[in-house]
Amino acid sequence: MFARVVNAWETLKLLSDPTRVRIVNLLRQEELSVAELQDILEMGQSRISSHLALLRSGGLAIDRKDGKRTYYSMPDDIPVKVRHLVDAAIKSVDDNAELLRDRELLRRAIEQRRQVTEKYFDEIAGRLGRNYCPGRTWDAIGHFLLYLTPHIDIADLGAGEGMISLLLARQAHYVFCIDRSSKMVEVGTRLAKENGIDNLEYKLGDIEKVPLPDECVDLSLMSQSLHHAAHPQRAIAEAARILRPGGLLVILDLNEHSFEKAREMYADQWLGFSENNLFSWLRGCGLVKIETRIVTRESEEPHFETVLAVGRKPL
Repeated sequence: MFARVVNAWETLKLLSDPTRVRIVNLLRQEELSVAELQDILEMGQSRISSHLALLRSGGLAIDRKDGKRTYYSMPDDIPVKVRHLVDAAIKSVDDNAELLRDRELLRRAIEQRRQVTEKYFDEIAGRLGRNYCPGRTWDAIGHFLLYLTPHIDIADLGAGEGMISLLLARQAHYVFCIDRSSKMVEVGTRLAKENGIDNLEYKLGDIEKVPLPDECVDLSLMSQSLHHAAHPQRAIAEAARILRPGGLLVILDLNEHSFEKAREMYADQWLGFSENNLFSWLRGCGLVKIETRIVTRESEEPHFETVLAVGRKPL
């Protein structure tokens, strides 16, 4: 915001100095750091800082802190009369050799910024997904992508506490959460209420006998729930049954493994599923456009892999 009232006389005084005119001319085009102003104007830091202090005091410059750096720019809300004075002052010396050179060096400074960023990404091209990048986490990406959820009806089969469903419901038309644990249903219902989500409904039931009518949802989702089913093929058939024509079944589960302790540690009934088995079961339900692939592999033992399987119900 514009911090103080600036009158025309004060503005004229500020613009009476050629260096300040040059600085204002640069700041009205681009936000710049003191270091960048030094390079463009070829002046010492103390001299530039003194002029910036006067311009800031007179309302013709504002500063922004970004870590240890300070960036300066011209305020957007300068009074119209003041802006006209600034424009007139710069226009009157528009063909000055120093201003022309300043513009050329400004373009070079902006290009250098672009090159630094471009060089970094050129160097890590092909490795970006495997290297650490601040803020680039699957959790963050997942939250971002969930906002692209279409306005559809969804069934989350074996939903647990409904972590995925709570996110999907923010954009979806309606979400059914099915789980055979009464405690999970209780917790999930409470979490939905606490988050103000009224288009999410929990139902107590088994994913092998889903308590929903035929062709009532557009997306059937099973995320790490299939390996808890006694008869996974039946669960997949149920997920397909409740799909409307054109609807999508998405399964995210463990790839086939040999970690026997999973039965005791996580109450798993199946030690994952092969891509071939999942493909065969989806095809057996009449689904088409089936895809299966390994999407992640954990770095620590027993190196669980996650398999994604999708299929669509014919129109």
